[in-house]
Amino acid sequence: MLRIRQEQEFKYGYNPITTMDETQANTMMDFGILRMAQGQVETLFEAEKESAILLLQGEVTLGWNGQEKTIARSSCFDADPWVLHVPKNVTVTITGVAPDSELNITKTTNANTFTAKLYTPEECRSEERGKGTLKECSTRIVRTVFDYSNAPYSNLVVGEVVDFPGKWSSYPPHYHPQPEIYFYKFNPENGYGFCELGEDVVKVKHNDTTKILDNATHPQTTAPGYAMYYIWVIRHLDGNPYKNPEYPVFVPEHLWVTDKNAKMWPDK
Repeated sequence: MLRIRQEQEFKYGYNPITTMDETQANTMMDFGILRMAQGQVETLFEAEKESAILLLQGEVTLGWNGQEKTIARSSCFDADPWVLHVPKNVTVTITGVAPDSELNITKTTNANTFTAKLYTPEECRSEERGKGTLKECSTRIVRTVFDYSNAPYSNLVVGEVVDFPGKWSSYPPHYHPQPEIYFYKFNPENGYGFCELGEDVVKVKHNDTTKILDNATHPQTTAPGYAMYYIWVIRHLDGNPYKNPEYPVFVPEHLWVTDKNAKMWPDK
């Protein structure tokens, strides 16, 4: 199943969505949502996996390697993320401070040992892509926390996208062999959008997840009136990391639309 529908709200504690031991449509990643109540304490430890812990909303206190930091985020739509990235064999404690907080946790195997890092909102590379082209129909906010350029020791790429109502993202259509996961939020929450997966299209709603595999193209669009947010995480392949300029690969027949001087109907 490439779209995972979340029919009910997440329970307090860890809610797994994908796992590395899946026999079908395996993304090579553990991916899930940790919901925290005020005063709730969770401990994370992995002997073979690196972990990226991204705060979606709320306030929590993180503890790792003798360090402690209380972090807060009002909204995944309006504020850049905090992300704690740790290698294997590091214990992380998470304590809920706000009445209700939500975090994403992504894990994958990694033999490398590296220094744990807490990425601040100021360190996030946030840009408005698509601006000035396509009659603004694909203008969106793209946030990159870490990728091959600033964390070559990692097997992960972690970022976010915010789509304005009625607009497109991940466009022009592109693809790559490395597996990817999208996890969605909508504002208002009863919104919806569409995800292309190669020749198929799936409808996505609040808290849904899609798996992007096997070089499938994956542009997205959201319904008018509804902003769409999604986490995007990519798993590097051994010997074939997701990095520029090799990836992503854009479908050549649609690249013309990125030209700021491109003429489109009804102007054409």
